[in-house]
Amino acid sequence: MTDLDYLNYLEGFLTDSRKERFAKILANRTNHFTIAMEDVYQLHNTSAVMRSCEVFGIQGLNVVEEKFGKRIDTEIAMGAQKWVDVNRFGSNQDCIDALKAKGYQIIATTPHNDSCMLSDFDISKPSAIFFGTEKEGLSQDVIGQADGFIKIPMVGFTESLNISVSAAIIIQDITTRLRQSNINWKLSEAEILEKRLAWARNSIKDIKRIEERYYSEKQ
Repeated sequence: MTDLDYLNYLEGFLTDSRKERFAKILANRTNHFTIAMEDVYQLHNTSAVMRSCEVFGIQGLNVVEEKFGKRIDTEIAMGAQKWVDVNRFGSNQDCIDALKAKGYQIIATTPHNDSCMLSDFDISKPSAIFFGTEKEGLSQDVIGQADGFIKIPMVGFTESLNISVSAAIIIQDITTRLRQSNINWKLSEAEILEKRLAWARNSIKDIKRIEERYYSEKQ
């Protein structure tokens, strides 16, 4: 539960325009969908996907780091790491188990199998959209446990897109349709308060000193 006194204290250091901006953006955030990336080798792709999540309003990004990538390319992320929740996992199974425990169905992105076209994808169910490595796509670990498959329609000779491009196309499509629907996709009041607190902390440069002052005054 968010400490409202602490939240109000921190927001006192923010401008009114900053707080209004937070409120406007949070009104368009969603946890109805979340994105998962499996052992992506090139860090700039993880960072670019994070940026797409932030731009199109998906709050959660899940990154499996079994083999590669332990950091974010901040130049490409363009500050998105301050506003998106990044959950890191040591294995595909840990990631899948955690997402299923939260009520998400597992959706694998692949041009093969019995994939449905992006435009036909059912957006009504909370879904974790999985993206694979640049060269090999998703592993059988994910494909074998997927509840469904999705693909982007292509009409050229090349049957694949860069992972960051694929993610941007899919995220933009499903979030646009979600906002045009009657689905209850918005963050709960508790989630909004949690994000207001986290974002306030991320916006204050000398946050450690501010926190120390707050807790010393409460004693």
